Amino acid sequence: MIKIRKKYLFYTIATISAVISAAVISIDTYISNVLINDPWVLCLSAFLAGTVITFFISLILSIPIKGKVVGSFIDPSFKGLRILKKEEIGYHIIAGIGNSITTFAYFYIIWLYRDPSAILSFYQIVILYLLIMEWVAEKNAPTLAEVESSTIVAFGAVLASISLHGQLNLLGLAIVFLILNPSWAIFSIYQRKLKIMKIGNSYNDSINIRFWNLIFTTVFTLILIEFLDIFTKTNYLIQSIKAIHYWDWLFFSMGVTFFSYILYIRALGLGKASVTQAVTSSKIIFVIPFSLVLSHVIKIVVFESPLHALIKIIGMSLVVMGVISFALTEVKGYIFINARSGYKVEELLEKIWKIKGITNVAAVAGSYDIIAKARIRTLGKGYERIVRLLEDINEIRSFKWQSILKEWEEI
Repeated sequence: MIKIRKKYLFYTIATISAVISAAVISIDTYISNVLINDPWVLCLSAFLAGTVITFFISLILSIPIKGKVVGSFIDPSFKGLRILKKEEIGYHIIAGIGNSITTFAYFYIIWLYRDPSAILSFYQIVILYLLIMEWVAEKNAPTLAEVESSTIVAFGAVLASISLHGQLNLLGLAIVFLILNPSWAIFSIYQRKLKIMKIGNSYNDSINIRFWNLIFTTVFTLILIEFLDIFTKTNYLIQSIKAIHYWDWLFFSMGVTFFSYILYIRALGLGKASVTQAVTSSKIIFVIPFSLVLSHVIKIVVFESPLHALIKIIGMSLVVMGVISFALTEVKGYIFINARSGYKVEELLEKIWKIKGITNVAAVAGSYDIIAKARIRTLGKGYERIVRLLEDINEIRSFKWQSILKEWEEI
C-alpha cells in the first residue's frame, strides 16, 4: 500500500482534474462553433456518445491484472463495473437530473459566449451555492472566513470573464446564476454523497459513479428533448441521432471528460464539496493557454487589449487568493473521551458518530475509553458543531481536543 499524505493527494487529484477540464471545455467550444451549432442537439448527442465511450472505458478498466483491475490504479475502491445497489438509486436520480440541467446550460453558455476562459469563470460562482446548501442540509453555517474566501473567488471569476466591449447579456447571466450553478451544486453534493457511501466493505468508487450517472443523465436528457420536440414541434432528437458522423469528436471530448470527472469525484470523497470546487477553480488559469491555441482555429478573442489582459489577470489572481484562503481554513483533530460508568459503549459510539464533522470513532483500551477524529473547516465551527454537542451527551465524563498539525494516511 502506498503511503501518502491525504492532503497532498486531494490537492493533486483536484488540480489534475482542473487541467483536464480546461482542455475539455476548449474541445467542446470547438465542437459547438464548428461542428454542431445547436446547443440542444450537442447536449443530447454528447450524452449518447458519452454513454458508449464511458461503457467501453469502464470495461477496459475492469480487466484484472495481477489480482487487481486496471481501474484500481485510478481509484483503489474500484473492483470492476457492477450493477447498482438499491441505496444508490435515489442519489443517482437527483445527481442525474442536476447533471442534465447543468449540461444544457453549459452548452448554451458555450454557444453564447464562445470564450472558454469566460465560461469556466462562470462555473466558480457555484462555491456560494455549495456553502448555502451545506448550511441548509447540515445546519452548518458558513464562517466569515468562508464567506470572504468564496466571495473573492466568485468576484474574481466574474472579473476574469469581463469583456471590454459589447452589451451585458442578461439572459446569459440569468442562466449562470439561476440554472447552471444551482444545478451544478446539486450534482456535486449528491456525487459526494455517492462517493462517501460504503458498498460492501469499501467506499463507493468514482468509475461506477460516473458510468451510472451518465446513464441516468442520458435518460433524463432524452425525456427533456422529447418533451421539447412535442411542445415546440422541433426535431432535436432526430438531429442528435444524425450527428453520429461527428461522434469521433464527441468520443474524444467525452472520453477526456470521463477522466476529469473520475478525478473530481475522487477529490469529493477526500474533501468537502465546497473545498473541492475551490481547488478546481484553478482551471480558469489553466484554460488560458488552451484558449490562445483555440483562437487560431475559431474566431474568439482572449485578450482584447493590454488593459483587458490586466483585468483578466487580476480576476484570476483573486481566484487563486480565494482558493488558498479557503483551503487553509480546514482543521482536523482527535478527541479523547472518558465515559461515565453504567452506560453502554455502543450507544455512546453511535451518538458521537452522528455528530456532523466526526469522521471516525473507536472504543479503545488505556487512559481513554473512546477516540474520535473530527474534520471541520474552522476551529470556530469545531466548537459550535462538535464541542457543544459533546458537552450535551450525559454519557461523557470528560474529553479534550487535540488539533492535527501534520498527518500521513494510507490511501
